[in-house]
Amino acid sequence: MILPAAGKSVRFGGGKLLAPLGGKPLLRHSVAAFARRADVQLIVVATQGDLARHVHASDSVTVCQGGSCRAESVFNALKCVPPEIEWVAVHDAARPLVSQELIDRTLAAAIQHGAAVPAVAVSQTIKQADGPLPAAVQKTVPREKLWAVQTPQIARRKDLLAAFEACPIPLAQVTDDVQLLELTGRPVWLVEGEQSNIKITTPMDLFLAEAIFSRWHMRPI
Repeated sequence: MILPAAGKSVRFGGGKLLAPLGGKPLLRHSVAAFARRADVQLIVVATQGDLARHVHASDSVTVCQGGSCRAESVFNALKCVPPEIEWVAVHDAARPLVSQELIDRTLAAAIQHGAAVPAVAVSQTIKQADGPLPAAVQKTVPREKLWAVQTPQIARRKDLLAAFEACPIPLAQVTDDVQLLELTGRPVWLVEGEQSNIKITTPMDLFLAEAIFSRWHMRPI
């Protein structure tokens, strides 16, 4: 599995993946969610700079050079995955609260359909406008068929690698991993995501994640 972790965390103010959650850095939670699984043979963390020193490398965890954009980081990491590994999961390093049930659900759908990604329904009204704001509304976008995708995004290694090599647009314009499969005509299926599987982008997100994490650990055994 692949963890792209080379972003600059501008909206967070820097240092996001080392920010503490439950007493441990965010990145360690994301790594641990997959390291504990028997079906995960290798974790590749694509990063750069000082963050690489905080990754505990082992036989099952390795580090590669991150790229100038997310897709480039994933591509670099994908090249480190041995051909004998059939399925690859790409997970946002800044989603530390991913559950085992969500990983299971996404993997099962990927095996059945070729590629899968968790998603949640868009609940807010969406307006289209030329930014930055303030700006005039161009139209209201119907939300009935809109889904906000999460990670992990799971596909066959060979399919994802072929999609990267045939990508018809610059990698900087690729906003998520399964988009590459869509651009090359491969099917992608959505499965039910989880509201708790939040991506830490701003300090407020971390505050919410801490509240969720604390509530989880207050559950009766």
